[in-house]
Amino acid sequence: MKLVTFNPFRTIGIPNIQYVKPDNMFKELDKIKAADILLFPENWQVNSLVYGMKKKIFPSIESIQLGYSKMEMTRALWTVCPENLPYTEILGNSRENKRKVLESFPLPFVAKEIRNSMGKGVFLVHNEQEFDEYAQANDVFYVQEYLPIDRDLRVCVVGDEIIGSYWRIGSNGFHNNVSQGGTISFDDIPREALELVLRVSKELNINHAGFDIVAANGRFYILEFNVLFGNQAFNHIDVSPEKKIHDYLLSSGKNR
Repeated sequence: MKLVTFNPFRTIGIPNIQYVKPDNMFKELDKIKAADILLFPENWQVNSLVYGMKKKIFPSIESIQLGYSKMEMTRALWTVCPENLPYTEILGNSRENKRKVLESFPLPFVAKEIRNSMGKGVFLVHNEQEFDEYAQANDVFYVQEYLPIDRDLRVCVVGDEIIGSYWRIGSNGFHNNVSQGGTISFDDIPREALELVLRVSKELNINHAGFDIVAANGRFYILEFNVLFGNQAFNHIDVSPEKKIHDYLLSSGKNR
């Protein structure tokens, strides 16, 4: 199997793989055409590779395109598991919508940038002034109800299996991300949360993502998923995401 990767850091150790820098894609079309599967293209490359060149990619086009924007991700999740999302509004930036948000959401509430990850671009809004500051920097309002939690569950999917799951316990009362100082625990992982992730990832054809799940109000909520999830936790459980990717590609190749 001939493989080309556009992200060498995500594919270290995978055999028979060549690297093409994304910016050089159109200069190295022959190498790309000769590959059986293209790994980790950037969002801007996907349409040309899949629709123009008819190439197979990993992660799936659904993973990459839905994972690129919280707005599109949330709309897709509304179609398959609306009861497992916090109350969320996605609105254009206008005076009327600012008033709608402040009238609809009890304080504090959460406001997010639609393009960000690792806990960045996520704000806990306590008053109108803080929401004004968020509004000045964002053309689209992405606003969610605040769920009082002290941890969230990261569930990582490769292919059609969960390769790891762990709690991220917050250190500052709001952000739980490891990159923001959160700690990790592998204890007492709820089966219902794992079943939710497997169902949703299958329905949306998400085959490489880290899902963020929280427990509140007697149910599990999906906050978002990140296609390029962090790998630090896998050092504690002796799991290689790269090997899991390679095994999945070999298996899916045999089944085609």
